[in-house]
Amino acid sequence: MKKIVVISSLLCLSIFTFAQSPIGKNGKQFNCGVGLTGYGVPVYFGLDFGVHPDITLGAEISYKSYNDTWYDNYNHVNYNAHHNIIGLSGNMNYHFNTILEIPKNWDFYAGLNVGYWIWTSPNGYNGTSNSGLGLGLQVGGRYYFNNKLGINLELGGPLSGAGGKIGISYKL
Repeated sequence: MKKIVVISSLLCLSIFTFAQSPIGKNGKQFNCGVGLTGYGVPVYFGLDFGVHPDITLGAEISYKSYNDTWYDNYNHVNYNAHHNIIGLSGNMNYHFNTILEIPKNWDFYAGLNVGYWIWTSPNGYNGTSNSGLGLGLQVGGRYYFNNKLGINLELGGPLSGAGGKIGISYKL
């Protein structure tokens, strides 16, 4: 009977150890990649910080540019415009690994983000681009190839029409 209790205890302990959030409390992770939007292909860089075994806070910077054409009703001329967009955002994610007992080489999360877009367009541009504050939701997942390096996919995402992003994650 004593052996069964010891083996059962070790098994339970190993299940909880195996299902811990990949970043963990006080962990740090660098993320980078490309995004999917209607306004060009953004590149992004970010850091996530573990504040609880299942919760991370992060910061991200992104850059994208695109060209469009608009018609000036006053001068009756078509103009080509080049736009640059810099995004500065913060996020908070809940990681479902512990509660769903997901293996630690996987990481599934969902959360909120808030940020500011700095949108620059040529002087006289009469289109619909503006800088501004925005809120967003995201859901994502990562697969770690080893203890440090993984690939990530996120849908939803930060603000300005982003459909998602794909990239790499590296635990620091």
